[in-house]
Amino acid sequence: MSFSSPKVTTASNRPPVLTNPVRYPESASAPVRSKRAWFLVLLTLFVPGSAQIVAGNKRLGRLALRVTFTVWAVVILAVVLALVSRETLLNLFTNPWTSMIVIVAMVAAAVGWAFMFLNTLRIIKPGMLAPGMRALVSGAVAVLMVLTCGSLGYGAMLINSGRNAISSIFAAGPDMKPVDGRYNFLLMGGDAGEDRSGRRPDSIMVVSVDAKTGEAATISIPRNLQNAQFTPDSPLWGAYPDGYSCGDECIINFLYTDVTNNHPDLYPGAQDPGAAAMMDAAGGILGLQIQGYVLVDMAGFSQLIDAMGGVKINAGGWVPISGDDVNGTGDHLPPTGWIPPGVQTLDGYHALWYARSREWVLDYSRSQRQQCIQAAMLAQMDPATVFTKFNSIADAGSKVMESDIPAGQLGSFVSLALKSKSHGLSRLTIGPPDFEESFSTYPDFDLIHQRVEALLNPAPATSAAVAPAPAPAPAESAAPADPAAPAEPAAEAPAAEAPAAETPAQSAPAAPDPEITQDYLQQLAINGDAAMLTSLLVNNGTCSPG
Repeated sequence: MSFSSPKVTTASNRPPVLTNPVRYPESASAPVRSKRAWFLVLLTLFVPGSAQIVAGNKRLGRLALRVTFTVWAVVILAVVLALVSRETLLNLFTNPWTSMIVIVAMVAAAVGWAFMFLNTLRIIKPGMLAPGMRALVSGAVAVLMVLTCGSLGYGAMLINSGRNAISSIFAAGPDMKPVDGRYNFLLMGGDAGEDRSGRRPDSIMVVSVDAKTGEAATISIPRNLQNAQFTPDSPLWGAYPDGYSCGDECIINFLYTDVTNNHPDLYPGAQDPGAAAMMDAAGGILGLQIQGYVLVDMAGFSQLIDAMGGVKINAGGWVPISGDDVNGTGDHLPPTGWIPPGVQTLDGYHALWYARSREWVLDYSRSQRQQCIQAAMLAQMDPATVFTKFNSIADAGSKVMESDIPAGQLGSFVSLALKSKSHGLSRLTIGPPDFEESFSTYPDFDLIHQRVEALLNPAPATSAAVAPAPAPAPAESAAPADPAAPAEPAAEAPAAEAPAAETPAQSAPAAPDPEITQDYLQQLAINGDAAMLTSLLVNNGTCSPG
């Protein structure tokens, strides 16, 4: 194929014969025109603007090439940042202003790329191709436009959804600074049911993260903990100098509603005075400074689970879906359903019930299940899930979550969360199994502070070797020297007497335990056999991510 054209002589007075088939396809054969068409399409796909340089408007091509090389440079820079300073890259995408610049740039690139494809198709001149090739090339250009420009447009839409969710959920403000090398956040699951006056956080957990390594620990505070303490610099110190102490009416999850309704003036600058009060209470209880909070509305929690496509867990025991509390006394009608043990994927409705159900069990079993659901959700937040369902997750999250964490610092915390995945998660519960059941009624705050300090700053392992315990004495040394001593016969006596002590009743086989099925449990509930249900459901707090 020749890429040159002969010189034109004015003496001949004949039109020039142009033999460069890339720029002048008129004199080329049909196969050459087809090759030219595919060549120009590939140039536009990989180096937008180059097709115009070799076969079209060179001025347009030079402008497009400048944009192309600039985009390549930005992509290379983003890859370098991802390898060298991932936190900086995440902050660029989570910051509302820089993310808007990224969105505009992606939309402009999508529109520009589409224009270059259309211009390339004009340069190809489909009318000069064979009929079959004409349809094939035109169809290929359309498909490539959808794949390239559509992907850029879809990416811009996802970033915009994330930007809107971040602006809706998180706050604007200065960056948080670590305290003693750690970030401490309060996570709450709030519920404002029809039978309640205001929202109450039934799930209360503090997450403490090492600001450098990402090592994390969770500390669960039971909803019924009494006498919550406040530090002297807390706004609640004046209202409750002796702690939030007035008996059963002053358990910690009542504090949120109490401050929201009766003392909002104590936190004039807070967007949520109840949440600010809960942060002070959690800090006083644990001896930590709580820097931020995340509150999830449990009523909308099921939407978030459904947006994720469900949550997979390995349930250890049966969990009832309680019937209505018709009298408002806590005495429910028989369950409307049961969540069985075993590996399963729960939809939003069943995941919410799994996290909330507390009939016939202690609150601590429910706390264990809530922690399990949270861990399972985090485990499922893999890139594939986030990318394919990001829009619905962001939309659901913006409706059920609120936080005072600065939006501009979110990238740093996402980076810490990614680091946390390489470490084990330490746990402490201010109640069973780490403390006795009555501890929440009569808490020892000095002991709590000691346990929290040991959890977050464990003592280094000592290198000194532990002396081995002395070996037990040989059996012969313990035996009496006199071979006539009755030690051996005495040891054998119980075995010899056992057969004589047997009775017909003892020799009869024990009746087998009834198989635990949904029907069996439902019948117990209908019969009102709370004692049997309590014993059978004692393990329903056992759970792990599926």
